[in-house]
Amino acid sequence: MSDHPSPAQSRRQFLLTASAAGGSLILSSSLPFARALAASTPPAINLGQIATLTGSAAEFGPYYRDAVQLAVNQINKAATEVFGGPIVAKHVTVDTATLPTVGVQAARQMVDTQHVPVIIGGWSSGVTVAVATSVSIPAGILQISNGATSPLITVLPADAKADLLFRTTASDALQGIVAAQLVNGEIYPNYKFKRVATLYINNPYGQGLSNSFTKAFEHRGGKVLAQVPHPEEVQPTYKSELAQALKDKPDLLLCVSYPAHTSAFLKESRDIFNYTSWQFVDGNASVDIIKDVGAQYLDGKYGTAPGEDTSTSAYKSFSQQFKTDFKYDSFPPFTASAYDAALLAGLATARVIAAGQTDASKITGAMLRDQLRKISASTQQTLDGGDQTRITEMLKAIKGGTDFHYNGASGPCIFDQFGDVITPVNIWKFDGNKIDTVELRAASTIPKE
Repeated sequence: MSDHPSPAQSRRQFLLTASAAGGSLILSSSLPFARALAASTPPAINLGQIATLTGSAAEFGPYYRDAVQLAVNQINKAATEVFGGPIVAKHVTVDTATLPTVGVQAARQMVDTQHVPVIIGGWSSGVTVAVATSVSIPAGILQISNGATSPLITVLPADAKADLLFRTTASDALQGIVAAQLVNGEIYPNYKFKRVATLYINNPYGQGLSNSFTKAFEHRGGKVLAQVPHPEEVQPTYKSELAQALKDKPDLLLCVSYPAHTSAFLKESRDIFNYTSWQFVDGNASVDIIKDVGAQYLDGKYGTAPGEDTSTSAYKSFSQQFKTDFKYDSFPPFTASAYDAALLAGLATARVIAAGQTDASKITGAMLRDQLRKISASTQQTLDGGDQTRITEMLKAIKGGTDFHYNGASGPCIFDQFGDVITPVNIWKFDGNKIDTVELRAASTIPKE
């Protein structure tokens, strides 16, 4: 089963893709055996997703879409064995074009037409906040972001009472500290700078991470000469922003932005200002930037990103299955957390069904939220994600009334009162034509400031 956009919808930057949860049965209500079969089939929800399929972060969207699809496939295969049928009818993905206005329009249309009780995403904090405040929270829909890292999300006023916005990646309050430690020479003694400027995308993500870094770096005695915003839409030139950021000759420019913006201003930084002393963050961990700017100008330069412990069985299982099923050699940050967000949505749905709900139209975001909280709070046992056999065991446990805590591919999915999790922060670097993770900073080692 699939839904395809019309050309007119595509022109409006609205992309709707839906993937089958399994075969559909067309039954005559006049037949007793048909009614019995229908009664034995579990209710199946539509699962929504907002993703960056076009725009400044178009490089990342397909990975996040496919990671969610892997989770849906595993949940439905397990549900067919345990409950007698799939519990996700359709996985519906809409394109945000990496812009809040487009994201809100696409999400609202998805909610109105597909009646999803849960939305996975987004990657951009600006899009996530806009969709949460304008669409998901007012409609009572659970939203689980895989990549929105802005500290603002922790204290978003619209969610203070609703408790409908969660995320499977850590706040940039942590990444800002690690970025400051890196710049300050605390991680690599031969890599140390004292006078820094930041150039950031003017949205909750860019503002939050630039501010978090500045606070942590100045706490360490460093000096941030300027924090310079640039527009959220890609611009033809960034000469004025660069002139402002570089006017006092900083030792380093911290780039807090998305791939298309980053490619444009790095080339101008190099060609117009003869300046190539850059450090990066998760938003610009992009192979497209390597292609656009040239590996020789980026080789060896560091960045930070909320990360995952790649040594865990959940991560290893996810990575192997994801690469096999979707023919990827590697994947960008927040792919594992997209999988976790969807897997958690599926587990919450299974718990609602196990509790007796038989009508998909009556499964609400609040119901899923309550079950998500119970999964997060359970201390009875921990079950790892990533593997089909283990996912099936999870649904068997749910049907049997046994509680467990889900340990995800991106880390322990333990939500605090604000819907946040704590994950490691990775240090990465550009290495030729690829991006390598060079060190994992466990959350327990990051100072509380």
